Amino acid sequence: MRQIIIKIFPENINNHYQGQKIALYVFYLVTAFTLWRSQHHLFSADGGAQSIATIPLDSFSKDGAAAVIGVFGLWGLSQLIIGLLYLIVCLRYRAMLPLMYLLMFFEYFVRATYFPAFKPIPTSGTAPGAVGNFPLIIISLIMFVLSLLPPKKKVVQSLE
Repeated sequence: MRQIIIKIFPENINNHYQGQKIALYVFYLVTAFTLWRSQHHLFSADGGAQSIATIPLDSFSKDGAAAVIGVFGLWGLSQLIIGLLYLIVCLRYRAMLPLMYLLMFFEYFVRATYFPAFKPIPTSGTAPGAVGNFPLIIISLIMFVLSLLPPKKKVVQSLE
């Protein structure tokens, strides 16, 4: 148990990753996806609220729509910060990969369970995030476990 805790919260935060390579490669993809997704919420005119999340902004008052767009823009900023943190982990602090997957799991789990149940957002269709949260819960949990497992040993065959 102590080894698992040390892998999640390493004593030295460095670039020495000790888990399965697949978890590292998937983290690269999630990082790229997070950075790509953030720019939509930051730069699209509606913050992605109606064009992506299918929130019926045209049924809101002007001020209500502006508030939702502003919140989506702030969400894009949060996604950008998380994406940049992921990028820093990719480039310099790979020892933090298990912790990042644990936090990712927590984020997507809460998104998929708490918010729909207690703070639902009315939409006119199915938002991609509503569909994508569940696979990311599973992926982040599997990659978390794989990031804790030691890398596979390379098998060297002789040419005899």
